[in-house]
Amino acid sequence: MTGMSRRTLLRSMTAAGTAAAVPGLLTACSTGSGGGDTSNAGKKLAAWPAYRATAGAQPDLAPTDEGVQPGYTSYPADLTRSVARTPGDGSTVRVMSVTFGTPPKGAAQNQYWRAVEKALGVTIEYTVVPTDDYQKKMATVMAGDPESLPDIISMFSGFVLPREAQFVQRRAQDLTPYLSGDAVSDYPNLAGIPTHAWRDMGRVGGRIYGVPLERPLPGSTLWVNQGLLTDAGMKEGWTAQDFAAVAGKATRGKTYGLGAATGSLFGNAVHSAAHNAPIGWAADKDGTFRPNYTDERFKAAIAYQAQLRKNGSYHPDAASMGTPELLTLFLNGTVASMQNGFGAYQTLYPDSEGLLTPAPALPYSVDGTPGGIVAARRSFGYTILKKAGKERIQLLLRILDYLAAPFGTEEWELVHYGVEGTHFTRGKDNSPQYTELGEVENVTNLPFRYLAEGPQVLFVPGRPEAVRAVHSWQRKVVPLAIRDASYGLQSETNTKQGTTLKAGVEDTITSVIAGRAPMSAYDDAVKKWRAQGGDRMAEEYAEELAANA
Repeated sequence: MTGMSRRTLLRSMTAAGTAAAVPGLLTACSTGSGGGDTSNAGKKLAAWPAYRATAGAQPDLAPTDEGVQPGYTSYPADLTRSVARTPGDGSTVRVMSVTFGTPPKGAAQNQYWRAVEKALGVTIEYTVVPTDDYQKKMATVMAGDPESLPDIISMFSGFVLPREAQFVQRRAQDLTPYLSGDAVSDYPNLAGIPTHAWRDMGRVGGRIYGVPLERPLPGSTLWVNQGLLTDAGMKEGWTAQDFAAVAGKATRGKTYGLGAATGSLFGNAVHSAAHNAPIGWAADKDGTFRPNYTDERFKAAIAYQAQLRKNGSYHPDAASMGTPELLTLFLNGTVASMQNGFGAYQTLYPDSEGLLTPAPALPYSVDGTPGGIVAARRSFGYTILKKAGKERIQLLLRILDYLAAPFGTEEWELVHYGVEGTHFTRGKDNSPQYTELGEVENVTNLPFRYLAEGPQVLFVPGRPEAVRAVHSWQRKVVPLAIRDASYGLQSETNTKQGTTLKAGVEDTITSVIAGRAPMSAYDDAVKKWRAQGGDRMAEEYAEELAANA
């Protein structure tokens, strides 16, 4: 089998999104944001933007109300326009976002950059921040002079920034008058962002401060080498015992049944969901919040993983390798599975062509109870605007409205593929295929998609069988999704201390699974977490939930 290019790695990480292992979360910074009350409890809550589905291409595979995405087995033959006029006024707009790609060429040498600028009607000064630098950069921005803020900032949800809500409340434009309720109708594509994305983005102090980046319901997913694991006995309706047997059988020589990246707790999210443990926080019928840490099913998942590790089914570097290395080992056949974001399908299928057939695994059952899957935060992040006058804010929102055009429109194609004949050509099925220039000048390296984006759909250029496969998988597992009840809610304790407290527990989980610490060490870590802030978080989330009811 051949290796994997850096470009392929970066594209795969981009599609995977936040469910890929995220290195070192920021633990401290000074936002200059003061101690404002960001809670929604006791506040008048702004109405969510009134949802109005945008007119895009009709899907080949139907969505469901539960969360199965629309699927497109071919690219739309006739694209529509969703924006009637050029959004901008010729001014300069400064933007900043994270990127999973490589630093782009400047606007003067970048035809993709210039084409998007022309369509938007503004000059874009884009600060592209690599993921490794994002924490440090955001700490500087949040602590700096408010006058020096970019006009548009994408707040990436893959990192927890201390006092983030306070920073947003104090420094960002309150968008409630522009987007709440029917006001969003001035921006039809923003009105087409489903309510679940706004809900999981959440309010701050009862107000709307951002525009969310909508994402699918499935989150962390076990991606498997279908051939290897089918030969090892993988089947629909498998049990925890079956899974362990398959992982063991797939492990031989220099091949391992299970791969994992640092920070993923040996792929704990998939296993805790299969054990039907809460994902993050659970809310009981009486509104009481319970953390996953105190749930016996979560402890059972840790013990199960520890046994898998003891049996030798994990790659020996599972607690220390980075996501790029894990992706390489998956595509070259060294590991037969890996936990990654569901969105990884967009690149795993084309990148693995000729090497293997990837597939999202169905959850195994535990003690006769069907397993669940991880429900993702439905907002990959959100975009905030620097405070400005009404006309300036309306201009910036028109820009985001253009970028949020739905699949099947001319605007979507430009943002995602560039200029036909320059950045892409048409395949036999009419789908865009990158040219050599398009492999360099694209939405990965210059990520306009992280400023605003339309509703996500299932589509892989030239691979209708892949779309059918993931759509069929979604129909089976979406009803089993387990959602973190804290999504979209504010907890001041979590904002201030959550990252540090969580790191202490997760370091212990990794040590227990790796065999370096007993389960009693986990119990001690959870007691410490509760005493130092966990119990207070539960109280604050309960107050928030009651306020948002």
